[in-house]
Amino acid sequence: MKILVLGAVAAGTKVAAKIKRADRSIEVKILTKGNDISYAGCGLPYYVSGVIEDRSDIIVNTPEKFEALTGVDVLTGASVDGVDFLKKSVRYVKEGKEYQESYDKLVIATGAESIVPPVPGVDLEGVFTLRTPEDAERIREYARKCTTKRAVVVGAGFIGLEMAENLRKSNFSVTVMDMADSIMPNAFDKEMARWASREIEKEGIRILTSTKLAGIRGSGKVECVDTGNEVTPADLVILALGVRPSTSFLNGTGIEMEKGAIVVDEKMKSNIDDVYAAGDCALVRNRITGKRFYSAMGSTANITARILAENITSSDVSYPGALGTGVVRILDNLNAGRTGLTEEAALKEGFNAVSVVAVTDDKAHYYPGSSSFIMKLVAEEKTHRILGFQVLGGGNVDKVTDIAVLAISKGMKLEEFNSMDFAYAPPFSTAISPFVQIAMILENKIKGEFETMSPVEYQKTHASGYKVIDVLPEKGIAGATWVDLEKGEFPIKGLGKDEKLLLVCARGKRGYFLQNRLKSCGYVNTKVLEGGVTFNEVKID
Repeated sequence: MKILVLGAVAAGTKVAAKIKRADRSIEVKILTKGNDISYAGCGLPYYVSGVIEDRSDIIVNTPEKFEALTGVDVLTGASVDGVDFLKKSVRYVKEGKEYQESYDKLVIATGAESIVPPVPGVDLEGVFTLRTPEDAERIREYARKCTTKRAVVVGAGFIGLEMAENLRKSNFSVTVMDMADSIMPNAFDKEMARWASREIEKEGIRILTSTKLAGIRGSGKVECVDTGNEVTPADLVILALGVRPSTSFLNGTGIEMEKGAIVVDEKMKSNIDDVYAAGDCALVRNRITGKRFYSAMGSTANITARILAENITSSDVSYPGALGTGVVRILDNLNAGRTGLTEEAALKEGFNAVSVVAVTDDKAHYYPGSSSFIMKLVAEEKTHRILGFQVLGGGNVDKVTDIAVLAISKGMKLEEFNSMDFAYAPPFSTAISPFVQIAMILENKIKGEFETMSPVEYQKTHASGYKVIDVLPEKGIAGATWVDLEKGEFPIKGLGKDEKLLLVCARGKRGYFLQNRLKSCGYVNTKVLEGGVTFNEVKID
């Protein structure tokens, strides 16, 4: 049997190697347009800045090394421009000559290509996309030659923010712009994204949201970026607007696609016999909603490619779907992680979703290098089933994100984490895992034991009609009524038991302690501001 694989980055090389390990008798051949295979695309921004010094460090395998290790035949520089599914034949061009390659089974893993907007100036010198090692090489060399250091990154997703951080390390002044109304659109709820924006701007990176790229100007090379409302000087522009599936050669062939992405079933099969697809050129299922889902992540590519290979060789394995899990380093002291549905997405999907924002220590507070996790947990109000999770912090956000992945994948409820024996020692975690803490907090909120005002509600109302009570250890909120939690006498003189009181502390914990005390004294209208002054900009008119 001969299996032909189109594409050789994440999914293509994974499926080819797995097939050969499973059955050495199968002939496997890869056709790929580029000269590099199996490169670490996620590491490219760090190569641009020099954090990763050598280009070879982001090349996982050369064609020669891969062939020797796996027995797979690799043909580079082969640009596929047509497929005949009836004849089971692929047409490709190499060095200007056209060739045909037959197959018994075909795997399409052609990945995706960067989106370039149809605006003036995108072809100017100094305007780049970042998708391949060659792209990173060109950006790195151009950046080093810039005498003035002004960069604009168009797109505030994960790659755009990583590029902003790494250009800042290269001594550029950086502006990040996005047409969405918050950074990391669709990945993080707006209040979480806006907190991250404030932290990014503290480090000197300018953030422009709700800003559309109108054009790029310059005489031969880029000089400025036009948004329609203002012109921003720029010596370097990175277009980080996302990707689209690299599947145009399949148009008109009869293979089912949706917005250019190949539709596959849970076995990674297309609607064409003996044709499979995986990676950034294919759709998967959302594990929670069951709907078609585009997950252009290296992790998804590798997982689905392995399942695809198992189904081709012998096994009967189904892919249950992706959660859109991702982590990103935004700054040296700020990481972000997310998985599952945002609250906004959960509500749109018809879930009776409820959420909480909580700030916890990421490890024992007294241990050197300790930091905070700002977390948001989303669950179904009636069933308590966990639906989504977001985290921002200086520490290992991947750890708590991965706990949430397990919870969502297994359909777990909040209460199931209350007694879980997670690893603890001061350098690594808190005695009760940060994830368990937020699960308990949301459980208390659903039960009515912890009554709160969410950051979104606060942003909309600014606590109109509430008297703000400062529960910080020392007076810290101008215009608020300070209560000394340690020495206060209860009930508190001057506060009516029917009065609407918003309890605000650093994170929310002291506010919860005060709320509990006040309730026991007959106060009936108290709310705690989730995330306290750590997360919210609290101002009193």
